[in-house]
Amino acid sequence: MSIENENQFKKMLEIGSIVANCLEYLKAEAKEGITTLELDHLAEKFLAKYGAVSAPRSVYNFPGFVCFSHEREVAHGLPSAKVLRKGDLLNIDVSASKDGYFADNGESFVVGNVKNKKRVLCQHVKTALELALNVARTGTKINRVGLAVEQYAKKHNLTLIRDLGGHGVGQALHEEPEFIGSFCDPRDNRTFTENTVVAIEPFLSNGAHYINESDDGWTLFHDRFYSVQKEHTVMVRSDKPFIFTRPTMSFVS
Repeated sequence: MSIENENQFKKMLEIGSIVANCLEYLKAEAKEGITTLELDHLAEKFLAKYGAVSAPRSVYNFPGFVCFSHEREVAHGLPSAKVLRKGDLLNIDVSASKDGYFADNGESFVVGNVKNKKRVLCQHVKTALELALNVARTGTKINRVGLAVEQYAKKHNLTLIRDLGGHGVGQALHEEPEFIGSFCDPRDNRTFTENTVVAIEPFLSNGAHYINESDDGWTLFHDRFYSVQKEHTVMVRSDKPFIFTRPTMSFVS
């Protein structure tokens, strides 16, 4: 969607804050010994408290309220009775709607205060997202986002997940532009237009390029390598984009 008036901006800011705060809350609760199913119950209550509806559940009949991708799972992981351990890699992706407006955000992180290679990978994807946002400007080619991520990945000997990417969002969970990749497709001549709302989400890996689909019909994974993601919903402008999914609450982990 394209933001056309102050009411639309306020609605996007409201749902953006809700999903961002829900993500921060779940990150704080993702401690050793808890299950992702328990975290999903917390997400259900949090979203309901603020009048929001889980997007994957309402749009796609996803069997959970939030996506939890654990270890070598890359995206769309199901909540389960799997117990988290210190040092585990976890991605939480929270998307929801309120009053007909959708926002989407996610982040990969390591459970517990553990310094390992997975944590370094998470730091890399944060930097990659910052670089991607820096080039998302009105009139700029959409593939410049992928180019920024691709150049950073090559510099640090990382690979890109080529079959996952960002997308338009706002009055539906997935809108035009349909795919904003973590790599540069030179054939893509699309450009960003003023006030367009998009979810930008780089996917980096320590070796994977493409992912597999699990037998559960939802979970995307790679059986050898770790992959990470970080995502914001933003409004494209002539200068740096406005980030709707900045948390406004803090939680003690």
